[in-house]
Amino acid sequence: MKGIVFAEFIEHASSAFGEDEIEDLIDECDLPSGGAYTAVGTYDFQEMVTLVTALSKQTGVSVDDLIHGFGVYLGGSFRDRFRDFFDQQASLFDFLDSVENHIHVEVRKLYADAELPSLKMVSRGENEAVLRYRSKRCLAQLASGLIQSAANHFDDQVEVVMDHAKDECGTFTDIKVRRQT
Repeated sequence: MKGIVFAEFIEHASSAFGEDEIEDLIDECDLPSGGAYTAVGTYDFQEMVTLVTALSKQTGVSVDDLIHGFGVYLGGSFRDRFRDFFDQQASLFDFLDSVENHIHVEVRKLYADAELPSLKMVSRGENEAVLRYRSKRCLAQLASGLIQSAANHFDDQVEVVMDHAKDECGTFTDIKVRRQT
C-alpha cells in the first residue's frame, strides 16, 4: 500500500484522537516500518490492519466506522491535492464514472507499483448509480467514505448502501449511491 495512504491515516487519526495517543499507539503496535511513512514509499497492508485494529480497541470506535471516516477525510485530501480530477467533471456521477478509466490510469502513471482497487460503474440513472468495488484488501468502507467526500464536493446529499456478494471472479461489493431529492 502506498505511503501516502499511511501518512494521511496518521494525520487523520492524530487530528481526531490526539497526536500523543497516536504516537503511543504506533509504538505499541511495533510495526516493521516503525510507523515512519513517506508518501512515495510502499508498505505492507498488514501494518494498516494493525493500526486500525489497535485504534478501534483504544477508542471503542468500530473498525468499519474508522475506515469510513478515514475515507471521508482522505477524499478531502485528494480533492485538495488533485483538484483537476474533480473540476473536470460536471457532477458526482460523472466523477464516479471517471475513477476506473481516468483517475486510476493517471495514478498508475505516477505510481507504477500501486495496487488499486477496481471501481466500475455498473448502472447509472438520474438519481442512483451502482459501482462495483473489487479489491483483495476488502476496504469497501474506505471507498464508501471517498464517495461521501466526493458527494460533499459536488453538494449532493446521498445515501450510500453496500451489498457484498461473490461471483466466479471472487468477492465484490456493489455500492449504491442514491441522491436524496
